[in-house]
Parts: sequence; C-alpha cells; structure tokens
Amino acid sequence: MAEKGIDMLRRLLGDDRAIEIRNDWAKLSPDFAHYVTTFIAGEIWSRPHLDLRTRSLVTIAGLTALNRPNALRLNVEMALNNGAKKEEILEALLQMAPYAGFPACWEGLLVANEVFKSKEAAAK
Repeated sequence: MAEKGIDMLRRLLGDDRAIEIRNDWAKLSPDFAHYVTTFIAGEIWSRPHLDLRTRSLVTIAGLTALNRPNALRLNVEMALNNGAKKEEILEALLQMAPYAGFPACWEGLLVANEVFKSKEAAAK
C-alpha cells in the first residue's frame, strides 16, 4: 500500500518534491509520513470518482474553511500540478467567503498568492 501512496505523491508533486515533502514529514514523525502516504495519498487521492484537479479544488476549499495554511500551501501547489488554473483556485477560495467567512477566504488568498509567486519566480 505504501508504494501506491508514494506513486500518487509523485503524480501530485513530481518526483523531487514528493521525496522532499515525505522526508520532511518523516523527520517530524515517521508514523505521520506513513499515514499520509498510505491512507491519504494511497487510499483517498486514488479513489476513482473524482479527477485529481477536482479533488485538489475540493481540498483547497476544505483547508481554507478549516484555516490550515500549511496543508493549503501544499495543496495549491498540487492543484497547479493537477491542471487547475490560477483562476479556478481563486474561485474555489472566493466560494468559501460566504460559507467559511471572509477572514478564512482572505487567509486562503494570501497563501495561494505565495504559491503563485513562488511558481512564477521558479519559472523565470
């Protein structure tokens, strides 16, 4: 099962970034890295009824509502890798304003903007 999760992380983040983030998780807690890899990546993200782009947008909305900036940052990065456009990500964040509150939307927009700037800088 771990291999299925590792393969999914590579699809979501690219080979180098998947290794980097998994190593970061393992330094914090090997058990956490295991659970994220096997359950979240290997089981949840591998389910058949939503494509990865849609899963990313749904996850961005949920993380925004829960005010989880670290996970949101990573998932905005993954959404871009999964084919979501910047405008779609911004729209998912704006959709959260009436449901999770304008402060949650604002925080999400700030986090997404960091990722967009980082991606733009890396592309130059």
